Amino acid sequence: MMTMIWNLTTGPDGRRALRASWKPVMTVPWASDTEHRGQGACGQDASTQRPPDEPPTHRLGPQANPTANATPSSCFVHQHSATDRVRHGDDARCPARVGPDAVSTCEHPPSPLATPGSGDAGGMNVYVLEVAKELAKRSTEVEIFTRATSSEQPPQVSVTDGVTVHHVSAGPYEGLRKEQLPAQMCAFTASVLHAEAYRPEGYYDIVHSHYWLSGQVGWVAAERWQIPLLHSMHTMAKVKNLTLAAGDAPEPFERVMGEEQVVAAADGLIANTETEAEDLIALYDADPTSITVALPGVDLGAFTPGSQSAARHRYGFDDDDVILLFVGRIQPLKAPDVLVAAAAQLLARRPELRHRLKVVINGGPSGSGIERAGDLPALIDSLGMGDVVRMMDPVSRDALPDLYRAADLVVVPSYSESFGLVAVEAQACGTPVVASRVGGLTTAVADAGILVAGHDPRDYATALEQVLLAPSRLSALSLAARDHAEQFSWAATADATREAYHRSLDSRPVLLRRYA
Repeated sequence: MMTMIWNLTTGPDGRRALRASWKPVMTVPWASDTEHRGQGACGQDASTQRPPDEPPTHRLGPQANPTANATPSSCFVHQHSATDRVRHGDDARCPARVGPDAVSTCEHPPSPLATPGSGDAGGMNVYVLEVAKELAKRSTEVEIFTRATSSEQPPQVSVTDGVTVHHVSAGPYEGLRKEQLPAQMCAFTASVLHAEAYRPEGYYDIVHSHYWLSGQVGWVAAERWQIPLLHSMHTMAKVKNLTLAAGDAPEPFERVMGEEQVVAAADGLIANTETEAEDLIALYDADPTSITVALPGVDLGAFTPGSQSAARHRYGFDDDDVILLFVGRIQPLKAPDVLVAAAAQLLARRPELRHRLKVVINGGPSGSGIERAGDLPALIDSLGMGDVVRMMDPVSRDALPDLYRAADLVVVPSYSESFGLVAVEAQACGTPVVASRVGGLTTAVADAGILVAGHDPRDYATALEQVLLAPSRLSALSLAARDHAEQFSWAATADATREAYHRSLDSRPVLLRRYA
């Protein structure tokens, strides 16, 4: 889990400035304002139970991946220099502040350094890390706290100037799934509060949590340190439960209740799209004035059009292959089975494609897909698609652009998506997308691709057939895909996020207690 915190500090020039940082915090009953700030999670006294000495920081080099198998809770801290002064209130006793100078962000289980596509690692990991790097470019230092999942992980990893990942101990290193993380929240919160105990009082200025577990953590941190809480949902239980895949288990009431609490407690909410903002209002009774829409981005320098032939040779495909690509976690929610069944329908209609069609599934089991790991291979066998479907482990971020370039179409048949980062990355590489008409995919794809209502494989087969057998349409969609993707950037995401921070700080100065 990750929690973002803002502080008011004094710089060398004597000016007051906002500084931010991210820290993990536990969902524990909130203590009264009269209690000492050193009181830690679960009744531990952070003033006497200090964390160990500051561990060494490791630079993240080009070959390093210290969290390759990570599925932890994580939290990062943002801090930056004194610029963009903002006056808070008319009271002369309230000093001018710089915003945002320090931000603490809390993210749910997976480390932002983990490779997306398996376990609990997905688009949110990319989001947290990319926004952190953009904030660092804007003189905001970011520290990310994440639950350690291996004894070999260094205590600290310096990703880039201004972005540091901390691996903290909370429960066993391996074997914990997302559903089991709430039991480790106390240990994780204690580690965060211990780390904060080293800082001067008021060191953090804003808490920004990601996902509901981190929202519970951020709620505790924001209350304890009397600072604003910003929250990003990324996924919502009520939305997922409205659009469940066949046989998939609904999200539990505990999560629904936890999300409702976080929405009510947050000073501000950051939504990925207008659709998500509407869902927050309609399903969670969120205050519309508290919501900021910050569209996720894409690295337009890394995800670019390129040679399809070279990309295909890299992955062992022929130039005349017809390649349909799925990238993501293998679970009912993401619906790779819909693509496999649609490809079988396509071959039934166009048997001449049999020797050329390749369906590539790039990802690993996650969530309920872990218990049902045999379902997709069984479906492939039952449909006689063993010679067509190729299942691959998740590729690295550096290798992913070539995988997109190798494909004729990228298919995103999810039952729900808060945004759909895979769709935008594919389009940035010039590869058209066929996706379900749900949630954020209507924004991520829009008119630049093909949106399919529902999840009937026959409808997907029709969409695939109409594009694959019309080379001029496929070429036009390829050009439209890149043009559409160019409206998304992590720089814009960071700018919108900073504006949300400013508004929260303007509306409630950190020097004033939350319930004064």
